[in-house]
Amino acid sequence: MNNMETEETIALSVPLKDAEKIRRYLHEKNIIRDDLKIKKDENNIYFPIKKALKKQLPYNTVKKMFEKKEIKSTSYKEIISLPDNLKKELPTSYDTVGNIILLKLPKSLLKYQKEIGEALLKTNKNIKTVCLAEPVSGELRIRKIKVIAGKKSTKTTHTEYGLFFDVDVKNTYFSPRLATERKRIANQVKPGENIVDMFAGVAPFSIMIAKYAKPKIIYAVDKNKKSVELAKQNIKRNNVLDKIEIIYDDAKRLDRILTNKADRIIMNLPFSAHKFFIDALKIAKDSCIIHHYDILKEERIQDRIKYLKKIADRKNFSLKNIEIKKIKTYAPREFYICLDITARKHADVA
Repeated sequence: MNNMETEETIALSVPLKDAEKIRRYLHEKNIIRDDLKIKKDENNIYFPIKKALKKQLPYNTVKKMFEKKEIKSTSYKEIISLPDNLKKELPTSYDTVGNIILLKLPKSLLKYQKEIGEALLKTNKNIKTVCLAEPVSGELRIRKIKVIAGKKSTKTTHTEYGLFFDVDVKNTYFSPRLATERKRIANQVKPGENIVDMFAGVAPFSIMIAKYAKPKIIYAVDKNKKSVELAKQNIKRNNVLDKIEIIYDDAKRLDRILTNKADRIIMNLPFSAHKFFIDALKIAKDSCIIHHYDILKEERIQDRIKYLKKIADRKNFSLKNIEIKKIKTYAPREFYICLDITARKHADVA
């Protein structure tokens, strides 16, 4: 029998109750070492990390001996037969929604799409379908999808933080990469808040908040009929029928529909949310938190903030305490961001 190989390295010591949250964070920041096995004892999990953390987390960094993982041919890149000059162009990452992989390929690899899809199926035992996916577009947030391997279905169930979301990747919008972000927002919600999720999709933000916070009511709005149908299923499935009201309508009409003003508004419509900012202010209380999502190049972020301030001024609001959260890289020097904004109505001047 081969001797077990080990290596001593720095690790983050995390209480068991925080383990899943921190594991996601370390993976997203590409800090965790995937070549070593995670260790745990009665109270803590030890995550081997590549380097000391720049962002200070409330956990101890320790040195531990870790067992090396057995190297297996589990990467789809290792089993696919391609010319060497093309192998380096194979994607290093892709989105997984339930049992479906969503993949983007450069033009040079399109004629090998079937082989790539089959390789991904063979090396991902929980995957049933591989799809070629174009970027999300339009207010309905849908994209062109082509099944290139596996089961000819675009419907699946995605799980995160103990919640279940029925999704149709062809006809509705859902991003698995926003799981930590959804939980972040839920953690900020105060008891008794009125919340409007202006572009709810299949309702992951609304359901996360309903499950892990204590809002008074969440209005989950979308103009995509298929998204609304799945949102209704998901609300029932996750037992939050008493917390969420679904509205099948255009977000621009909300000031004519809602009777309650919002303490908090979620605007997850990258590229277009700014076009609805004036509509958000129409339904905002005199003091309201707005989570405005966007996809922007680094140098355009301040221009967007100036634009939103100009819109707010027209509606007699000031924007305070604007925090920029970079969620993920979308393209070189282009980021998926959230602007956490406090909007306050100007006091009437006599």
